[in-house]
Amino acid sequence: MTLSRMGRAAGLGALALLVAPLAAAQTPGPVPPAADQALGRTVLKALIEINTTHAFGSTVAARAVAARLTAAGFAAADVQVLVPDGHPDKGNVVIRLRGSGRGGPPVLYIGHLDVVEARREDWTYDPFVLTEADGWLYGRGTIDMKGEDAALIASLIRLRGESWTPRRDIIVALTADEEAGGDFSGVEWLLKAHRAAIDAGVVINPDMDEGGLKGGRRLYLPVQTSEKVYETYQLEATDKGGHSSRPTPGNPIYRLSGALARLEASPFPVRLTETVKAYFKARAEMESGQLRADMREVAGGAPSPGAVERLSAVTETNIPLRTTCVATMIEGGQGESALPERARSVIQCRVIPGEDLEGVQKAILDRIADPSIRLSVLTPEPPTPESPLTPRIVSVIDRVTQSMWPGLPILPIMSAGASDSAITRAAGIPSYGVDGIFGDMDDDRAHGRDERVGVQAFAEELEFTYRLMKALGDQP
Repeated sequence: MTLSRMGRAAGLGALALLVAPLAAAQTPGPVPPAADQALGRTVLKALIEINTTHAFGSTVAARAVAARLTAAGFAAADVQVLVPDGHPDKGNVVIRLRGSGRGGPPVLYIGHLDVVEARREDWTYDPFVLTEADGWLYGRGTIDMKGEDAALIASLIRLRGESWTPRRDIIVALTADEEAGGDFSGVEWLLKAHRAAIDAGVVINPDMDEGGLKGGRRLYLPVQTSEKVYETYQLEATDKGGHSSRPTPGNPIYRLSGALARLEASPFPVRLTETVKAYFKARAEMESGQLRADMREVAGGAPSPGAVERLSAVTETNIPLRTTCVATMIEGGQGESALPERARSVIQCRVIPGEDLEGVQKAILDRIADPSIRLSVLTPEPPTPESPLTPRIVSVIDRVTQSMWPGLPILPIMSAGASDSAITRAAGIPSYGVDGIFGDMDDDRAHGRDERVGVQAFAEELEFTYRLMKALGDQP
């Protein structure tokens, strides 16, 4: 799906909000009252100490969240634990804070309860015990994404405790199986089996790149409007084989290796989306010299070959410019004294939103230039539209950001990785990745050893989530 002319104009008009001057950004941001900070920490501790890796599932955590919300006064009808038939460990919890009905369709927040595996022997601290040390909170999921889940839960309880009624309903869905090993996506299942429970006009997903922090300075708050489409292929070359003492030109390993080298040497062409142009427009204001000039060219939509070449030489700036397809696995042969009968490689593509997937397959075949090599699809994913950068959504996010960290720019991004927002976008709901946690860009520990979130950063996340939830709920 592409934006209409009006949508494009509105999105570009919103960009004035995205290029505010950089603030010193080292002053701590506002935090909730002490009681609400304590509540957030209690919720986070409870979530961390429930093992929700793939082997254990999310149902126990979903029921614990439901119990906490009903104890806080939410009606039983507004707190649903939904478990798919035949998948008892794949529980999801959906909470609704009812509005007055004067603000249009609900706002849906999505977050996942599952986490990737963590082994005690690899960690300094027990990964399934929340541990505070040296200004940090350690535990599996503190960043991805039980810290964000805790902020959503604490914000709902705080808002209800204030007897506040939003103009429109606020829904929070905490779901199963987003992470590695997942085989039953909670968001996808809810949309199919319980659409009415989570149907909304807009989705906010805190599960995305946290705020940019480098050298102790906040640089920007990212707003994810799109993500590349995850598509995996297999290339396979075959031959009759034979004895290794009688080599032939049909050797599949050589043919496949040559094909992969040709694929690597021919990158996909530049394809600029509205989000990518907005990203480079905002990023240019954070740079200087040739890099700033090159980014401004991309933002203008017609970069010179020189600008493209320079930006393509750096991974960070190459990724937004084009679809990427890379070999990630290879296997071949059946014995050291036998000519191989087969060689295979896995090709992992991250496709720019709006690009034709059949066109991507054809482009791969054109680049490998060997009609005897067979291409097959291993992991097909549906294309998802880009969510528009409309002033309506940008202005709210910017206003809340400025109330927390004055002068901090918000930066539109297209994620190279995957999140559940792809599912809600494919279902027709504009979706935006927004998270108030700032993580060190030089020491990202999500999915890694000793995952952690700063004590101050978590307290600010509690306040940011509360303010954003209230601002979106109050929209007329």
